[in-house]
Amino acid sequence: MERRNFIRLSLASAGAGLIMPTLTSASGDEQVSASRDIYYTKEAPGRWAGKVATHLPTIEFAKAGEITNVKIVTPHEVKGYEHYIVKHVLLDKNYQFIDEHLFDPNKDNAAISTFTLTNYSGTVYALSLCNKHDLWLNSAEA
Repeated sequence: MERRNFIRLSLASAGAGLIMPTLTSASGDEQVSASRDIYYTKEAPGRWAGKVATHLPTIEFAKAGEITNVKIVTPHEVKGYEHYIVKHVLLDKNYQFIDEHLFDPNKDNAAISTFTLTNYSGTVYALSLCNKHDLWLNSAEA
């Protein structure tokens, strides 16, 4: 996929998530939450039930005083642009964006990212985006 198309698709996806918090069913009688099947978890893998082991990100912490190093690993194979983890996103306990790491399948052999937090405690959420099997969410206590 060309970089320009990838960026355009990424921005369109993010925008759709912001402007469409609910969807109306075809009959127009009921509203359906847009968050349903937007991301998958260990407890709710949806149509990707067989993909949990290789798509769910794991979160590890290493604390040193006020500094917390967060390591996110998604045990997913890298098959070039054909099939890979596009990025990891780290969110705070209020689901606010902290940071992200984009992967380049021509350079990265594994989906491993590290983030540094200062004076943080509480839940963190990790998102792992696969180009074929959607977005996966996991959480852990810092």
